[in-house]
Amino acid sequence: MKKILAACLTAVMYISNVYAVEAPRDADKYFFNETWGDFREELNNASKQGKQGILLFFESKDCPFCRYMETRIFTQPEVQAYFQKHFLIYTIDIEGDVEVKDFKGKAMSQKAFATQEYRVRATPVIAFVDVNGKKIFQHVGKTTGVEEFMQIGDYVVSGAYKQMPFIRYKQSKLSPGKEKN
Repeated sequence: MKKILAACLTAVMYISNVYAVEAPRDADKYFFNETWGDFREELNNASKQGKQGILLFFESKDCPFCRYMETRIFTQPEVQAYFQKHFLIYTIDIEGDVEVKDFKGKAMSQKAFATQEYRVRATPVIAFVDVNGKKIFQHVGKTTGVEEFMQIGDYVVSGAYKQMPFIRYKQSKLSPGKEKN
């Protein structure tokens, strides 16, 4: 009986190592970067670090879709590694009164930055800004999951946003056996 139990335990350990999936990690610690809110300075930091730019996550505290992104997408180690490699990442509270400086150095509240600079009316909004301070892509709403969020990252990193809308890029990535809606 002990030999059978030992064999089963060994098999379980082997299978768990083969199919190991990293546990989710805290998004505040592993996904988002800290900032004093001077985005012109952050652009300079992104450029010095060899990043492609900045990712801004516009959120509101009562937004269930924002919480979905923060607890199910941004906590995934593969998401954290990929996006941290290519971008500096910051949150913006669309109802916030904390002062920030936009990419030109103009001081304003987070609320004004969200509504005036990015026309955010609903959350979440994910905006990508290149190292020159130019908005290059903006996604409104939560993603359907990790796969779609990673597609958004690849869409921006690969430069595909210059050639086609995201929906067409996403459809081009479907395998031949999947239906295109």
